[in-house]
Amino acid sequence: MKKINVINLIKYHTEGNDAGFRSEAYKIANEFDELGDAQLSEYIMALLSSSNTFVPQIHDNELTFFNKVSYSNEPLPLPQSIQDDIIGIINAIGHNVGVNKFLFQGSPGTGKTESVKQIARILERELFSVEFSSVIDSKLGQTQKNIVSLFKELNNFSNPDKIIVLFDEIDAIALDRTNNNDLREMGRATSAILKGFDSLNERVVLVATTNLFKYFDKAMVRRFDKVVDFDRYTKDDLCEIAEILLNTFLTRFKFAGKNINLFRKIIKRMNPMLYPGDLKNAIKSAIAFSKPGEQFDYLKRLYKSICSDATDDLRVLQSQGFTVREIELLTGISKSQVSRELKEEADE
Repeated sequence: MKKINVINLIKYHTEGNDAGFRSEAYKIANEFDELGDAQLSEYIMALLSSSNTFVPQIHDNELTFFNKVSYSNEPLPLPQSIQDDIIGIINAIGHNVGVNKFLFQGSPGTGKTESVKQIARILERELFSVEFSSVIDSKLGQTQKNIVSLFKELNNFSNPDKIIVLFDEIDAIALDRTNNNDLREMGRATSAILKGFDSLNERVVLVATTNLFKYFDKAMVRRFDKVVDFDRYTKDDLCEIAEILLNTFLTRFKFAGKNINLFRKIIKRMNPMLYPGDLKNAIKSAIAFSKPGEQFDYLKRLYKSICSDATDDLRVLQSQGFTVREIELLTGISKSQVSRELKEEADE
């Protein structure tokens, strides 16, 4: 710590300049960390985060690094195990005891981001997402500085207990610092995020998502109060979710008919298994692109789009467990002709 730091601290304190005082203190903490005294650095950051001094509040229209996110009232079907974790998080936030940092990890399309939106909706909180494009900078050291500014902005939110902050795909700036293939600049960025997490206002609820958990910095993982694994879908879970999605879309597309037995058979033949995000798109697209006047055309489209062994061969379709009527719907060939051709093949 240099003499100028001490002078500035005294100067800002006597002037009542809290923003300047805290900024100088952050510089001192950063210097100690660079000198290898991480413990003292973290202690200073902890004191700053628990300070009762006045901090200027930032309003929504003054945000630099965050965008407000809207959310819908659409149902979000999840496996029971993940539902239980989400309910636990909602309860933890409600208890207001400083359990406020959560990491959702899993494959794309498993419902991580949508779950954050649902949590915000249920708790009647506004949702803000970090705009990483405004954080990452090609100039040496600038990304790290932007992250420091980001957390200052985050800690100065007006009404922090009325918001949830989403770090969607946080792996963009939080890779493993020990990875030799990683740029030193991004390693510094991860270090800056760690410090930001340590100084985070306990009234702010932060949820991060990642598709690259196995590459995630281990020190970063320890900063979260709870890690939720979204890769816990069974085939039965996905079949159940598919039916919920189908029923939702059929209420919108009045022209489409419902043949639940055929739909279930198609879903069970799905290979590879699609997670809810892709499954939702597949079902919706099949219905939307179906031919006018053909209420079951979407089932034929869905079968061909999600089943790797889709075929028009009548004998193969029969071996896949489809009835004559179902084969008619999947091929457009009349029942009588399907029955006749199958009988002729059997007699040969």
